[in-house]
Amino acid sequence: MKKEGHPKYYPDATVTCACGNTFTAGSTVKEIKVEICASCHPFYTGKQKFIDTARRVDRFKRIQEKSDALKAKAPKKKVKTKKKNTAEKRDKK
Repeated sequence: MKKEGHPKYYPDATVTCACGNTFTAGSTVKEIKVEICASCHPFYTGKQKFIDTARRVDRFKRIQEKSDALKAKAPKKKVKTKKKNTAEKRDKK
């Protein structure tokens, strides 16, 4: 069996979250940086927090505003009414 088959294991690797929380865990990497952890995750804290690194929420809001503006400018469509059947007219007389 090869001696260099497995990467080096660090039992005291430091994990650092974007919120500032740090903790240790076992890993093959000495330092790990994450965007969200159990201290700031909405499921565990009960607080809703958007982590929008790609600006998707802002893009969605812009598209919604454009759509609302177009709907306001567009003329309203006429609703077609159904014509009564001539047989129904005869029955009513």
